[in-house]
Amino acid sequence: MPFKDNDKKDDKDEDSLQETVPEKVNVTLPGTVEKIIPAIGNQVPEKAQIQLEGADELYREIRIDNTLEDADGNPVSLKKGVDVDVTIEADPNDTKPKEDTKPKE
Repeated sequence: MPFKDNDKKDDKDEDSLQETVPEKVNVTLPGTVEKIIPAIGNQVPEKAQIQLEGADELYREIRIDNTLEDADGNPVSLKKGVDVDVTIEADPNDTKPKEDTKPKE
């Protein structure tokens, strides 16, 4: 009786799995780097404060570590005043249909 390797997956099976994985749902908000907050010693890294357009008044600013990577993997940082896009992504399984907010007639 020939030995069958059950751990080995068929290339066709892997392709079909990739096709069924839905893309993440997302929204992208424009923003501007409002200010750069200097690092505090070695404990707290430099931060970039970003003002998001379209967000509620009290929640417009977010702060992130000001460390990004360029296409070659080199560390870079944002400059004050530049325009950025902030993207929020979620797995489709972690979302629900939006309820209709229109008044019913």
